[in-house]
Amino acid sequence: MTTLGLPDKNKIPAESQTLLNQLDKSIGMVPNFHAMLAVSPQALKGYMTLHQLATETAFNADELTVVWQSINVEHGCHYCVPAHTAVAIGMGVDEAISESLRNETTLANTKLEALRQFTLLIVKNRGNVPKANVDTFKSAGYTDRSIADVVLILSQKVMSNYLNHMADTPVDEAFSPFTWSKREN
Repeated sequence: MTTLGLPDKNKIPAESQTLLNQLDKSIGMVPNFHAMLAVSPQALKGYMTLHQLATETAFNADELTVVWQSINVEHGCHYCVPAHTAVAIGMGVDEAISESLRNETTLANTKLEALRQFTLLIVKNRGNVPKANVDTFKSAGYTDRSIADVVLILSQKVMSNYLNHMADTPVDEAFSPFTWSKREN
């Protein structure tokens, strides 16, 4: 695993410093992942924009968590799974949903399970999802917009999951109670 190391705060570009200051004001901290991204103001701004757009999709908090965590778990992101567990708690998502996602077990809610399965199909098949699976997803109550929104969120998660793999980003203290590692199959 490549380790990039957290950047020296004095060497972060000024444009990134402004974004990090905004983040600190809004959530009360600068997560290590955002500090890693700060070496590129464009990457940081891109991720923050994608995150904001993800929260503006038609998905409710449970559905958003299902998409985020299904991708994080499939990609085996040691950083994003604990971070999004904390985010889910802050959004009021039932702990049972988070635990099922973290443990890769079937969700009790059939609509959420359909979303989880469809998200995994997109990730595993790189978007090559058979029409029958699209039809099954839509019959669970989702739409073409839902499909586009899953792809939007996947773009966000590719940025974070891949950089966290290369950086071996240290899990922040705020997320450490939710430390996670991918199960061996």
